[in-house]
Amino acid sequence: MSMRILNDRVLWLPLLFSVAVLSGCANPNLDELRGFVAQQKAQPPERIEPLPEIRQIETFIYSDTGRRNPFLDMFGDQAETASVAGSGIRPDFNRRKEELETYPLDSIRMVGTLEQIGATWGLVKTTEGTVHKVKSGNYMGQNHGRIVLISEDRIELTEIVQDGSGGYIERQASLALAE
Repeated sequence: MSMRILNDRVLWLPLLFSVAVLSGCANPNLDELRGFVAQQKAQPPERIEPLPEIRQIETFIYSDTGRRNPFLDMFGDQAETASVAGSGIRPDFNRRKEELETYPLDSIRMVGTLEQIGATWGLVKTTEGTVHKVKSGNYMGQNHGRIVLISEDRIELTEIVQDGSGGYIERQASLALAE
């Protein structure tokens, strides 16, 4: 019998707790709240700002008469045929790049020459301080510069650069011996 009384108490205990909590929420004196709501309703409504006026944007009709199409590649197939047809000069893009072609020509300094078994080698120094040995036929600089002559006081190169119209031209460049 005591077990049954214990089970009944376990069932009634949460029910009594819920009733006690809910009775605490009920406040029979809501006159203050009702007065505040009535006061707010009695005030005239505030003016609502009008939406900003949306400006009409002027339309522009693009006429491509006499103009190039901005959505086409300007250095596409037409530029390649023009460069070959123009002078026939162009760099060999299939050639393996040499180490000194990663440096701009103005960052490389000639520091001397070396003669071995009748061949003249140029000694050039990079911005990192590394000294490289070059000979005629080697490439250096970022404009496909090929060494054509090495003398005691200078290294002469022939560079292949773009001419501005999609073709290529050759230009002469040189490195003088640094003092």
